[in-house]
Amino acid sequence: MSLSPEAWEDAGTLLQPPPLPERAGPFRGLPLSSLVASLDAAHTKLAGDGSASLQQSDLPGLALALLERGGEREQLRSAADALRRSLVGDGVTFVVNRNLNTSNHCVLRCHFCAFRRDGDTPGAYRLPLQELEGRAAEAQRVGATELCLQAGLDPEAQLGGSHLAFAVDLLLRLRQAAPGIHLHAFSPQELLFIAERDGLPLDRVLVELQAAGLGSVPGTAAEVLSDPVRRLICPEKLSARAWVAVILQVHRQRLATTATLMAGHLESAADRAAHLLTLVAVQQDAHRRGLPGFSEFVLLPFVGAAAPAPLRRKVGRDQPDPAAMLALTAQCRLLLGSWFVHHQPSWVKLTLPVAAEALRWGCDDLGGTLMEEHITTMAGALGGTRQTPATLRAAAARLGRPALQRTTLYGRAETANP
Repeated sequence: MSLSPEAWEDAGTLLQPPPLPERAGPFRGLPLSSLVASLDAAHTKLAGDGSASLQQSDLPGLALALLERGGEREQLRSAADALRRSLVGDGVTFVVNRNLNTSNHCVLRCHFCAFRRDGDTPGAYRLPLQELEGRAAEAQRVGATELCLQAGLDPEAQLGGSHLAFAVDLLLRLRQAAPGIHLHAFSPQELLFIAERDGLPLDRVLVELQAAGLGSVPGTAAEVLSDPVRRLICPEKLSARAWVAVILQVHRQRLATTATLMAGHLESAADRAAHLLTLVAVQQDAHRRGLPGFSEFVLLPFVGAAAPAPLRRKVGRDQPDPAAMLALTAQCRLLLGSWFVHHQPSWVKLTLPVAAEALRWGCDDLGGTLMEEHITTMAGALGGTRQTPATLRAAAARLGRPALQRTTLYGRAETANP
């Protein structure tokens, strides 16, 4: 098994089940202000006792009660906005980066994915290494401080028969093309694919990738951390427990990750609660060990315009519902509490005007400039594929909020961009 036994065992403990309806019973009738105050008290109690059990706290019931709630939008927005302000102030951050989706060849067939292709089908692509080097150098010339790499699980991405050797060579080439740039790369699914295909322990894969320049890991492939939902939308993908185990091993190698939730498809309020509570449990574990943990939370609304037909029919919506996603943005800020300081909307999925509105619903970051993007765009998203620092600053300024360029891990970026 590529996953370490310790991480696998810990993942089984940290993965939270969907709360049963009765857990929410005592909290359903509370005014929203009382519910929010109870959430804050539960988070404070959990943070004060590093060994406290999340399941034995009130958090599961409170989480479900809040996620089931549909009205009181302005109160919800105001509460999330107030928590954001208390944690990070009024500043809005963004990173100047380039997104490199290196290949859409993939051995999996996720039911929501419009990106993957078999090697001999129209639209399949694999970017040549020289092209990737050129794009990296170009990104740095225009001020990018980060390259974000994610791809399909390409069976041909090998060097001398090794997927790890290919990934190491890719990172080294990008470092040489763009010296000093931060490499934010390889989802948990990709990392596990490399380890399993090469028959290696995941820790060895992580050590070698770090030595080659890996700086942090995107927390994608999480979708919803509830296996009944995963069996409907991505049955071939790694399990919820395996995703948690990979994240634990990444954190324990002192690499930060992001955290994501793909929402607005077949998941229930209880499934969302399980996902968010699992993120809290994993972050609590990282803090207890003095590890970087999650650097940010990103809500990823489901885009189904070009998704496979069976799931499209079940969801019944091609584009995200902005009102529902803004409410969920606020709920996520409140449910994740002070465990997650930074929250980011997806302008690619929501469009920039809606993502900017999310800054009033608990978000403090507008993500990256991207320069190019294929995974969500091929799903039919309407937000475009690039922003400039100027457009992101202007979006924040329209709300009277100052915007600041950051590094991947939320330091102050030295590169000045217009």
